[in-house]
Amino acid sequence: MKSLLFFFVATFLTLILTVHSQPSSSDDSEFIRTSCDTTLYPDLCFSSLSSFSASVHNDHALLARAAISVTLSKALDLASYLSNFTTHPESQANESHPITAAAVFHDCFENLKDAVDEMRGSVKQMKELVSTGSFESFRFQMSNVQTWLSAALTDEETCTDGFKDVQDEPRKEDVVSRVVEVKKLTSNALALVNRCVDKAIH
Repeated sequence: MKSLLFFFVATFLTLILTVHSQPSSSDDSEFIRTSCDTTLYPDLCFSSLSSFSASVHNDHALLARAAISVTLSKALDLASYLSNFTTHPESQANESHPITAAAVFHDCFENLKDAVDEMRGSVKQMKELVSTGSFESFRFQMSNVQTWLSAALTDEETCTDGFKDVQDEPRKEDVVSRVVEVKKLTSNALALVNRCVDKAIH
């Protein structure tokens, strides 16, 4: 029941927060590609955001918001997946899945929930940028977003670090791979937020 409720909330929030994709022009796509070139994972950045190029209209703030929303969607999917076998860590303690592995999965789930909360706050703050009228207010709001996304990266890193000593766990590779993808998306989103701030300053 808990996992079903989490999945419903995750899906509902994703529908609210994601920037809708529209057909794009070559100029729109070039804006995405050029912006993504400033990230650590430009190919992933472009593939995850190219469908939003028309809706962001060459706007750095809208692009950053789209990047955070895409990352949030992936994080919610992963957290929902993890919730299926972390509700009762003690129930995972058997010959195939020792309690140590179960505890790591549970801790990873908790860290991802924190990251999701930080991304939600980031998207909400980005949506409120439209109503701000001063640069000081803009800089303060963007500083909040930078802080939250940096914290989300730390939470995701903590999750993967926890698996370093886990042995003979068949689900480890799949989960770590999924978390690494979310980490890369979070890193890209933070880079695009930083680019948005730089463009506003200069």
